[in-house]
Amino acid sequence: MASHVVLLPSPFLGSVVWESVADVLRGVYSCAVTVPVPPDPAAADPAVVLASFEAQLPDGELILVAHSNAGLYVPAMAVRRPVRGVVFVDAVLPPARGEMSVAPVGLRESLRDLVGADGKLPPWTTWWPEDEVARLFPDDRLRALVTAEQRQVPFAYLAARIEVPAGWDDMPAAYLSFGDTYADERADAVARGWPVSVMVGGHLHMLHAPAAVAAEVMRLVPGGA
Repeated sequence: MASHVVLLPSPFLGSVVWESVADVLRGVYSCAVTVPVPPDPAAADPAVVLASFEAQLPDGELILVAHSNAGLYVPAMAVRRPVRGVVFVDAVLPPARGEMSVAPVGLRESLRDLVGADGKLPPWTTWWPEDEVARLFPDDRLRALVTAEQRQVPFAYLAARIEVPAGWDDMPAAYLSFGDTYADERADAVARGWPVSVMVGGHLHMLHAPAAVAAEVMRLVPGGA
């Protein structure tokens, strides 16, 4: 039986960022695909995010494809579910073992002044200059869809820590980056001896080129999906 591809979106956003790629994987490559929906309202506790993702995983052998902050949740899934391989896509890359913060100190400090009276951050697309955000989207329709799905994440989430189980990266894994936003993570993947690929584009490049991103993910999946 073929493995089931799971496209994990960032908890800051929603499933729309992956839906076009999912359509290509289903239509062109005949893959079974699931796109879990991050919890809404957003949770301050990463364990709640993990539980929400895990509750939506299908049965059987899985291939995890994680974007952005969703990379944090790959290790726990990889040791608790039958995961055949992983592709990180412009994503956080956890260490082989130990623990890590949800967000680096520099990012937390840069966002502190944006926190509302309710302790929540505004939507992700308001964190950055408008000219940078506008380039992330190929058209107004997709921007509106992604914007509507954004979660207002509690600031406490960024400071939370996640335990990383040892042995999770014994399985085949690969890294796909869009430009240099995650250059350090890409270098880490190279150091681990993983297949690594770069596509020139912004952090939401899958919205601009779903067919090309789907093809590259399929190329990087160990043995194909």
